[in-house]
Amino acid sequence: MSARIYQRPKNAMQSGKALLDQWVLEFEPAEAKKPDPLMGWAGSGDMKQQLQLRFPSAEDAKAYAERYGIAAEVHTVPPRRLKIQAYADNFR
Repeated sequence: MSARIYQRPKNAMQSGKALLDQWVLEFEPAEAKKPDPLMGWAGSGDMKQQLQLRFPSAEDAKAYAERYGIAAEVHTVPPRRLKIQAYADNFR
């Protein structure tokens, strides 16, 4: 049972920074998805794939994984660099 810990990325439709400070623990899929014979939807019998745990910090997520014996890999986000420019620069 392995999992990955990452910081929630910003949505393409999101301009604010709400919920970006949360860290998420997601389990890796244990089995491949297969199409349902009747409807054709992709699915599997792995229930942990639906589970997503949220934590206020990466340390809390790591502590939870260690407490329950989950092999977790932490994926860090590179720091955001803002390109600060004035509106007048668009007309030069």
